[in-house]
Amino acid sequence: MSDDEYLVEIKRSARKVSPDAGRWVRAHGTRRAFATKALAAQWARIMSPPGRTVWVQDAAPWDESDVDGYVVGGRRVPPRRDPDPGEQESLADVE
Repeated sequence: MSDDEYLVEIKRSARKVSPDAGRWVRAHGTRRAFATKALAAQWARIMSPPGRTVWVQDAAPWDESDVDGYVVGGRRVPPRRDPDPGEQESLADVE
């Protein structure tokens, strides 16, 4: 990690979702440095094929790797909502 760059590791999930990310890894390796996280996120969006998503996820503070984040891939699916959420009762009515 460096204060003047944002280093990412391109994970297998991103390579499985995005052929372009896979080609980049074969040509350059699994890590890539960007000037900022925003530029890394822009690159991830460009790598995303139609209907799939590649995105940047920050490394956890306790992560002992030397990267700032990970490029991961998959499907981002909105949470399912119950079509009948039921009735809510006021807290004042509950005893």
